[in-house]
Amino acid sequence: MRRVQPVRVGSKELIREINASLVLGELRGGLVSRTELAKRTGLSLPTVSEIVGDLIGSGVIEERETASSGGGRRPVLLGLKPDAGYVIGIKLTETRVIAVLTDLNAGIVERITATVSQDDVGTVVRTVAAVVKKLKTKASPVYGVGVGLAGVIDRASGLVRHATYSDWHDVDLAALLEKRTGLPVVVDNDVNTLVASEQWFGAGRGVADVAVVSIGRGVGLGMVLDGRLYRGAGGGAGEFGHTKVVADGPLCDCGGRGCLEALIGEPAILAATSTTTIEQATDLARGGDENAREVFTQVGRTLGTAVGNLVNLLNPKLIVLAGEGTRAGDLFLPGFDEALHQAVFDGLQRDLEVVVDDWDDEAWAQGAAGLFLGELFQPNLRPDEADRPSLTTRSA
Repeated sequence: MRRVQPVRVGSKELIREINASLVLGELRGGLVSRTELAKRTGLSLPTVSEIVGDLIGSGVIEERETASSGGGRRPVLLGLKPDAGYVIGIKLTETRVIAVLTDLNAGIVERITATVSQDDVGTVVRTVAAVVKKLKTKASPVYGVGVGLAGVIDRASGLVRHATYSDWHDVDLAALLEKRTGLPVVVDNDVNTLVASEQWFGAGRGVADVAVVSIGRGVGLGMVLDGRLYRGAGGGAGEFGHTKVVADGPLCDCGGRGCLEALIGEPAILAATSTTTIEQATDLARGGDENAREVFTQVGRTLGTAVGNLVNLLNPKLIVLAGEGTRAGDLFLPGFDEALHQAVFDGLQRDLEVVVDDWDDEAWAQGAAGLFLGELFQPNLRPDEADRPSLTTRSA
């Protein structure tokens, strides 16, 4: 049984760090004055001014410009200092390491791609470490690394319980990479990195309840509930592709039958259209092949029904469809929209928004960087986090 880690005793320094986290959280959204920060955070203006002074002194934020005023002194606007620090984000696929170096605003400064196979853990660790080493030479300071890959990941421990596209079980990937790179490492499910992309610079920015559904070879799900990324008890939340939608349906790679992924994932589309690439399948459908068009229409209907069930369970404000599968959106979205409307319980669709984002692998890596950036903006609440980098501490 996992032991609950104790929280630091409430001291003045801890309270200051928590308050600094509130201020930094508001500054992630853009330029804000001291007075506005006080209103948004609920902190007193003197407290905000003290925290702002500390953060300016540590080089994390800066005064940018003055805003217009209805009379009296023009307020000074504050913003993050993007080059005050950097993080590295990595998207790990079956065959590649896609890595980006980003600033504190998650803006990409440098990028590297390397070829690797997930079959051997040691090879993956060495390849990722080599990529990180190259990126570390491009900017300073680099605070840490965020890594996203498909599978069941225990975010708290950095343990890969099961990797989707390899025979990895209970691999302590975070510890292995930290030892190799000398940097703190956050490892999470790759769809959660896509959620981070949406929260930082996508449609999900500022939205408290979001479901991101990724479609492609597989089907994944990332959830923001009440403003927090939801991972589940052991990091396994979001295995949407392995929900059973057809009793005794086609065999899935997971060993089960009738999984959503087995019906609408890329391999299923290729089998149904007798093609070898998804580009061939979409070309057939767009060229007027009736069988291919019906395959994509049915994919849309099946996905729409499944997402409708998701809406009935979670009542999100926003649904984001993402991943390489969205490139066939013109073929499956009509069926999706119709099935979604039929599946959603009366009243839950009124304020629901559906957005299609065609993110590429680099955006997933950028999201992985965003996951680590999120850590930087949080205080160290537990004694065992004393060495974790945080922009809220005076030593940042």
